[in-house]
Amino acid sequence: MKAEGLQFYSFDYMQMCCSHIQFANQEEKQEFSKFPTKTGRRSLSRSISQSSTDSYSSAASYTDSSDDETSPREKSQVNSKGSSDFCVKNIKQAEFGRREIEIAEQDMSALISLRKRAQGEKPLAGAKVVGCTHITAQTAVLIETLVALGAQCRWTACNIYSTQNEVAAALAESGVSVFAWKGESEDDFWWCIDRCVNMEGWQANMILDDGGDLTHWVYKKYPSVFKKVRGIVEESVTGVHRLYQLSKAGKLCVPAMNVNDSVTKQKFDNLYCCRESILDGLKRTTDVMFGGKQVVVCGYGEVGKGCCSALKALGAIVCVTEIDPICALQACMDGFRVLKLNEVVRQMDMIITCTGNKNVVTREHLDRMKNGCIVCNMGHSNTEIDVASLRTPELTWERVRSQVDHVIWPDGKRVILLAEGRLLNLSCSTVPSFVLSITATTQALALIELYNAPESRYKQDVYLLPKKMDEYVASLHLPNFDAHLTELSDEQAKYMGLNKNGPFKPNYYRYERGFKTPHIDYD
Repeated sequence: MKAEGLQFYSFDYMQMCCSHIQFANQEEKQEFSKFPTKTGRRSLSRSISQSSTDSYSSAASYTDSSDDETSPREKSQVNSKGSSDFCVKNIKQAEFGRREIEIAEQDMSALISLRKRAQGEKPLAGAKVVGCTHITAQTAVLIETLVALGAQCRWTACNIYSTQNEVAAALAESGVSVFAWKGESEDDFWWCIDRCVNMEGWQANMILDDGGDLTHWVYKKYPSVFKKVRGIVEESVTGVHRLYQLSKAGKLCVPAMNVNDSVTKQKFDNLYCCRESILDGLKRTTDVMFGGKQVVVCGYGEVGKGCCSALKALGAIVCVTEIDPICALQACMDGFRVLKLNEVVRQMDMIITCTGNKNVVTREHLDRMKNGCIVCNMGHSNTEIDVASLRTPELTWERVRSQVDHVIWPDGKRVILLAEGRLLNLSCSTVPSFVLSITATTQALALIELYNAPESRYKQDVYLLPKKMDEYVASLHLPNFDAHLTELSDEQAKYMGLNKNGPFKPNYYRYERGFKTPHIDYD
């Protein structure tokens, strides 16, 4: 990992643009706790994604109730300009999507500000950006900002459940080549990625990824394209882990920006976004009441901290599982018991994973859970809960709502599985536009930096954004709160050994109640 004290083009550019900116008796209790009678078996065919794709789709999608089951790949669609270089569920829903995007724009003022300031100079002119992210209204604001900055964009979804179909239609109508729809099969997922990359007469020179699947596909299938890419921007734990693996093996032949570990991603998106959206996702899918519920949160990174905070505030009894002694101590000091999942799994009403790891909740755990236990994942990948082990003949699957399955054991016990183990909040609810604005602004600046940097500035490695850039992103969002920063006097700046304009914290400062070891943080 490289030092942050470099002179960044995007920081020079931003300076130029914004220099002023919960029975009566035991018998009743036993009767109440009996399992429901099993009424028969049903089977639901599903695609089990082996990729790192998670979920991110809006419960408000107009197309959730669509009767059209025709695969978008079998449709012939054109937008109003006559272009057919896209594949979405229904291009006719573009108007609905445009309204969704406009609503998101109202709470993403930093991106809009960045867009307006680039009307003269277009720092991404000539950039050909291929992106693989969750396609939501908020991401659409980012994509259209990149276009305003001069970039040509081709886009696909990083998860088979993450796309808001009407938003994808709006992007396609505006001229963005987008290949994505909610409910893709595994084959559809990789087909869409390939259509984004493999376009005659167009070759990507920048990659914006979320999870690493796009980067993996280009690296494996189009090595000549991969070698000519100027830079990669990655925002997830999973994708960053893949980049570091490539770098360690000496196979990363392009510079990459680790946005996930930037302060503005870790401390805002991961923490505050999940603190709100975990409750939203659980409420929309299960109508659960949190007061008095026994909950275990697996992982106390930023996502885990946000989930625990929200659940505790509504009266849930929360405990935590952890591997990292520093994060475990933080959980203890915040008032949570730290235990092993095996020790508490029989008593839990909800089990929430957010570790970024695999097989955190195994079939053994699932077999021991109580009747009616809700199981869900808040990490990026669909690897944390061993869902594949549940697809066996002795278990019955019942789809009761969109993204809500009851998995029924032979004795009648049922476990409520949400989003098939994929990312809960963005599969089953929506997420706050304002917080996503912070991450999206960081992504845009990282693309600007990598695209414009001299060849000698970055080697074939993974880099962190400089703290000064994190501070700039934060400053763009302060006007929403009418916040007024205190300015250092010359004497104060000299006493602290700081530049009056920042950065105001050393590179090792992590903006939290304690320190943690690197690369054990959670998505």
